[in-house]
Amino acid sequence: MNESEKKQDELEKPALIPAVSTVLDDGAIVETVLRPEEKRTLFVRWNGESSEYLPAIEAGSSRLVPYSPRNNLLAHEVVLLPSGPEEYGSEAELLSEVRAFIHRYVDVSPLFEEIASYYVLFTWIYDAFNEVPYLRVRGDYGSGKTRFLQTVRSLCYKPIFASGASTVSPIFRILDIFRGTLVIDEGDFRASDEKAEIIKILNNGNARGFPVLRSEATAKKEFDPRAFAVFGPKLIATRSFFEDKALESRCITEEMGLSRLREDVPINLGDEHKTEALCLRNKLLLFRFRNLKKPHRPDEAVDRTIEPRLSQIFSPLLSIIEDPEAKKNLLELARKYNRDLVSDRGMDTEAQVLEVIRDLAEGGNRLTMKEISNLFIDRHGEEFEKKVTPKWVGYMIRRKLGLKPQKQHGVFVIPLSEELNLSRLYERYGLTAEEPEPAPPPPPAPLF
Repeated sequence: MNESEKKQDELEKPALIPAVSTVLDDGAIVETVLRPEEKRTLFVRWNGESSEYLPAIEAGSSRLVPYSPRNNLLAHEVVLLPSGPEEYGSEAELLSEVRAFIHRYVDVSPLFEEIASYYVLFTWIYDAFNEVPYLRVRGDYGSGKTRFLQTVRSLCYKPIFASGASTVSPIFRILDIFRGTLVIDEGDFRASDEKAEIIKILNNGNARGFPVLRSEATAKKEFDPRAFAVFGPKLIATRSFFEDKALESRCITEEMGLSRLREDVPINLGDEHKTEALCLRNKLLLFRFRNLKKPHRPDEAVDRTIEPRLSQIFSPLLSIIEDPEAKKNLLELARKYNRDLVSDRGMDTEAQVLEVIRDLAEGGNRLTMKEISNLFIDRHGEEFEKKVTPKWVGYMIRRKLGLKPQKQHGVFVIPLSEELNLSRLYERYGLTAEEPEPAPPPPPAPLF
């Protein structure tokens, strides 16, 4: 073969593309499995009824190959993979095994233990949804947060253990490549710039279609903007609340360390923990194959009595729960979150301004900006370090509450056209009167 023929042959060879998982054009689901004892990685291709192991997969003009078992992230167990699909019986049996594993190694409330079990299953089919909730534990040092992350992480879909990274920068790349479950211990990111980068991932990562943009240096020392996909489930451990209330509302949270550790929870994790976790990951891989393409209708699980953001977060998890009692418990948790959210919001300054408006309206008074400002200053003026002015109250009404005063007869008022917006704001800030319990029916009249 001459030189030109060799070059032509090279050009005709399919490009080798490393891959972790994908869905092929024919609908087949492909996942990477790791066989440490064989020191090899393979693809498992699921055609809807059965699976087969392949060293590579042809995809058009490209040839997909799995990442090497010597890959640093796999070798150091930063990312965990299954070794092959295993039969699990019914979904109820699989859920029971997952919950028993979590119970054996972690001490959390029964409700959160149940939620965590469903969350594990959810991570294996998260890419069938457009929004995902985050699972978060909160507590001080020694409260069991890290044990929770270690245990639940070992069962999740392609878990990426980001804690302990020297910088946050690699996390964007790892998450973009593996598209798995990100596991974050906030305590390992002490510098403010690192925490800010983590917050970017969390703010963008709960809904599909919101990548994080970062600049990459090219070989020519130019900066090339690149989008990194950060969508996916997250396991988070923090010591305190997030300052961003929107981010806080994306988390289903358990307070850790409120009671003594159960006597049956082992202090140290042995080799059996890894062995049991691998066996369950293998069963969960088959669960993914069987359930990824099933119709999932989170809209049918939406609870219209709670705020849309909370409903958006809870409905994907509710849509995979079949047990009526478990669904009832999770719905009640969502409603509790909603009550707490409304209660916390009722402590804000906006709620104080809105309460003044409501009281004036109930008294039949005209809602002039002057009257609102005067009453607010009388009630709350001494609570602030700086002097409260009518201009500041007007800013709260316009910018914070979104109301639009109009000038009528030379005076600025909140017009009747804002009545619907006011009703919604009263409800949002918990200023509506609770509906009384219906009175019991009167006793039947005596026949004689």
